[in-house]
Amino acid sequence: MDTTPGNQAATFRNQDQVWPVRAIPRGDAVRALPPHARSLAELTYRLGDLHLSVGEYMARRRTAGLLILKGGDIALERYGMGSGPERLWTSFSTAKSITGTLAGAALHDGAIGSLDDPCDRYLPRLRGSAYEGVTIRNLLRMGSGVAWRDDYDADARSELHRLGRAMARRRPGAVLDLLCALPRVHPQGAVFNYSTGDSCVLGAVVAAATGRPLADYLAARVWGPGGMEADGHWQLESEDGLELGGFGVSARLRDMGRFGLLMLEDGEARDGTRVLPRGWRDLAGRPDCEATAFGRLAPGDPGGYGYHWWATPPAPGIHAGVFAAIGIFGQFIYVNPGAQVVVAIQSAWRRPQDIAATVETVTLLRAAVHALRQAP
Repeated sequence: MDTTPGNQAATFRNQDQVWPVRAIPRGDAVRALPPHARSLAELTYRLGDLHLSVGEYMARRRTAGLLILKGGDIALERYGMGSGPERLWTSFSTAKSITGTLAGAALHDGAIGSLDDPCDRYLPRLRGSAYEGVTIRNLLRMGSGVAWRDDYDADARSELHRLGRAMARRRPGAVLDLLCALPRVHPQGAVFNYSTGDSCVLGAVVAAATGRPLADYLAARVWGPGGMEADGHWQLESEDGLELGGFGVSARLRDMGRFGLLMLEDGEARDGTRVLPRGWRDLAGRPDCEATAFGRLAPGDPGGYGYHWWATPPAPGIHAGVFAAIGIFGQFIYVNPGAQVVVAIQSAWRRPQDIAATVETVTLLRAAVHALRQAP
């Protein structure tokens, strides 16, 4: 968060030199990503009065990697900011969607009996805290009701800053100690509140339920079955400590694309192995309660929230049914089931959140999906 724009790319590529991490080993078989019959190398899009190319987008939005897949084939793959196909890049909050997916895998495996189980059934450490009795489903919805502000406030008083200070201690248990000390502000399930804290609790619950570190479980249920080509790593709170369920997965661009493909294909690996409950894609990618419904998240925001995925309103058009993992500084995993398109983007925006950059990214995605509709 404190690095300069000139050092962002090197910092985002080399998190294992900054924090303790745990490896996410690749499996034995790599999923091939052949070229698509329609290349998007010459793709252009209109933004107001401007007519722009992919290269101009990448320069304007400090893009380190852009991968567009149609039906599992590469329509566009391009790198910038000193990155390349073999470089890792940190996920920021796109890791939340990975953590949510691991909750689905644990449900499919029987390690979690029901999403309506209280999280403290699997993680007794939460008993006596505001998280006691909160269901796994409400963690997935960001509806725990536990106080949290994901704010980059100047006075550094938000819970997000407190999380950073807990991490800086490099002490096992520091993050859960912080989370267990937070107060309740709403009944669970009543209010959507975007919370990295909820994601960290969810990750700790999945690890406790499966009896495995998150990175190991991710390797077994996603990295191997998804056919990832390279090892990744997950940031830890301390040496040999807990993975941070809200962020911190570093991976190659293509492997983030393969994760999107595993979701697009509803958790069925290429060899026919099912790693998620049947129908998980549509359950996780859509709102399922009033608090997370379309248009209810924040004033002026038409979107909704699924199970740790952002959902696009169901209006007719090329984005209907779309859901996405989104991280600060321009990280995206876009899944469009209707168009069979997955897009992975790794960026180093100058600010954590940038409305103009987000609008331009959505415009580029629309142009890409429209062009691929015309593909042979």
